[in-house]
Amino acid sequence: MRIALGSDHRGFQIKAKLITLLTADGHEVEDFGTQSDQPVDYPDFAIEVAKRVANGSVERGILICGTGFGMAIAANKFHGVRAAACADEVMAEMCRRHNDVNVLCLPGDLIGDRPVGDLVRVWLATEFEGGRHTRRLEKIVEIEKHAG
Repeated sequence: MRIALGSDHRGFQIKAKLITLLTADGHEVEDFGTQSDQPVDYPDFAIEVAKRVANGSVERGILICGTGFGMAIAANKFHGVRAAACADEVMAEMCRRHNDVNVLCLPGDLIGDRPVGDLVRVWLATEFEGGRHTRRLEKIVEIEKHAG
């Protein structure tokens, strides 16, 4: 799978670990920064990853900031992007099953030193259920068409 990654300074170390993990698992990874723990603005990185997901040049995106919330808000401004902040495997599974989330936003400050690989692997492996959830996502697409 082609996956775009981005983080601010608060997610930099987790992003580096994820690049190693995802590459070892056979995924093609594009790193859109940041490249250090020096303070930066999270929207700059959310934009780059969300653009790639929206235009289809990657299949999924992963963003990391302090809480995951800012990245999700910024990424969700792009048509076709469905970003959600997740802190555990249950949230990661459900956002895929019910919402077909294509950008995972991780809370670097809340994950800390816990292994994040299981959460990401669950998210990547979980399929969208479709069914009644498809109808709901179609309503979101309609909202996107008419939102200013």
